[in-house]
Amino acid sequence: MPRLLRLLILPVLFLAAVAQADEALPKILIADPFIELHTGPGRGYPIFHVAERGQEVEIVKRRTDWFMVRTSRGVEGWVMREQMIATLEPTGEPLDLQEPARENYMSRRWQGGVMAGDYSGASLISAFGGYAFSDNLSIELTVNHILGEFSNGYSATLGLMHVFVPEWRVSPYFTLGTGVLHVEPKSTLVQAEDRTDQIGYVGGGVQFYLTRRFMLRSEYRKDIIFTSRDDNEEVDEWKYIGFAFFF
Repeated sequence: MPRLLRLLILPVLFLAAVAQADEALPKILIADPFIELHTGPGRGYPIFHVAERGQEVEIVKRRTDWFMVRTSRGVEGWVMREQMIATLEPTGEPLDLQEPARENYMSRRWQGGVMAGDYSGASLISAFGGYAFSDNLSIELTVNHILGEFSNGYSATLGLMHVFVPEWRVSPYFTLGTGVLHVEPKSTLVQAEDRTDQIGYVGGGVQFYLTRRFMLRSEYRKDIIFTSRDDNEEVDEWKYIGFAFFF
């Protein structure tokens, strides 16, 4: 099972490396008397460095309302949004923080989240992450934890998702893919073997743009389990509600 999971995760990690290599780091000019660099993205992290007015720093990445910056001496730290607002572009213009809004929703590339639902009568908890090649087409990795009365299960799938009208606030989508399912029976009266089978799925859903970087999602999949026996199994997978964020 771990080896199969690694094979599913490798394409997503490759896409992440390519995306990071293509991004140029924007530079800013400090206009306040100074900005305070924290060791982490939060007020609870200590201040370990101060960059003074007139210095030029690079924005490495953003996490909600905190920005990781790098000074000309290579010092990296986190700065709160309130201090970033007072900084300037190298041209002297006010800094545009590109706040996540409707326009950012349309240009999103990375997305992740969690969902909950039902897997053929068992409780389902799901986590997913994906990368969009275009406004309509994306690749998505999903990991499920299935909690049943007589058995528990784990599955990992990799598939494609096509969003029909990405410019709509409520956007329907179609998805299909493949993966693996591992089932562990709970029965102690009869010795039962664990099962690991390949699965394929086709489904659809809808995502609703909520606000800033957040969305709600709901999804249905029809899973086909390719067992080692002659008869394959069909399972209904419902994810009633989910919470997603994009960046």
